Amino acid sequence: MKKNILILGSEGQIGGHLQDYLKLKKKYNVIKFDLILGKKFDLRNFNNHLLEKQIKKSDFVFFLAFDVGGSRYLKKYQKTYNFLINNLLILSNVFRLLKKHKKKFIFASSQMSNMDFSPYGTLKRLGEDVTKSLNAVYVKFWNVYGIEKELKKSHVITDFVLMATRKKKIKMLTSGNESREFLYADDCSEGLCKIMSRYKFFLKKKKELHITTSKKIKIIKIAKIIKKIFLKKGIKISIYPSKKKDELQNNVNNLSNKFFLRFWEPKHRIEDGIEKIIQYYQKKKG
Repeated sequence: MKKNILILGSEGQIGGHLQDYLKLKKKYNVIKFDLILGKKFDLRNFNNHLLEKQIKKSDFVFFLAFDVGGSRYLKKYQKTYNFLINNLLILSNVFRLLKKHKKKFIFASSQMSNMDFSPYGTLKRLGEDVTKSLNAVYVKFWNVYGIEKELKKSHVITDFVLMATRKKKIKMLTSGNESREFLYADDCSEGLCKIMSRYKFFLKKKKELHITTSKKIKIIKIAKIIKKIFLKKGIKISIYPSKKKDELQNNVNNLSNKFFLRFWEPKHRIEDGIEKIIQYYQKKKG
């Protein structure tokens, strides 16, 4: 009998890739749950009987859902009332039901959870603490990139690709000299499934699980890779860096943990992942 895997946040950047991986490669029965699918999928609603029904019937839950976006989105919204309340409601409602039905789950946190200046990071750290109190597993993602459906919340690589596709230029928020670790969403999905398949093992280890390449690359290099790929297609792209510094992730103490890399290894080079994203949005435009 096929396992029922519930993805809360199934239509997000990671959720979209994860559902394909679970269905096509692992042959699981995937239960999708995301506000994009309609009002009845609202995780903030404490009277959402559909949510409780789906959690109850599931064999495993991926708790990916959050009101979040890339740097442009976070800079504008993460200190607003709606952003804070929406995420607090999601956290409290979902954790309540996971506890009630004693479900195995993975909570999706972020490398920003140790950044005290970030309300988003503080909310993720709260989620980590609740997860630990329920004797469950949380993971920290490091700048996952992939296909995104909510483009108003797009992250940096999608943001750059869309600007290059639509306007033939990349206008950056910063100088681009800051470095980040990027991971393609397909590799992220494989990592999540590895943890699910060895859940008890990783739970006993009581180690933070960082899903990352642990390889840093400058943002300006990302822009240049995109420019190079477009140039091969005969399209010239201009890059316009800003003089501003990265205010969201500029934290010298924010170092990734390589423990999980003993059990799993990303397959995509940054150039390969970016090429796939460019192909997707160019095809969609055409």
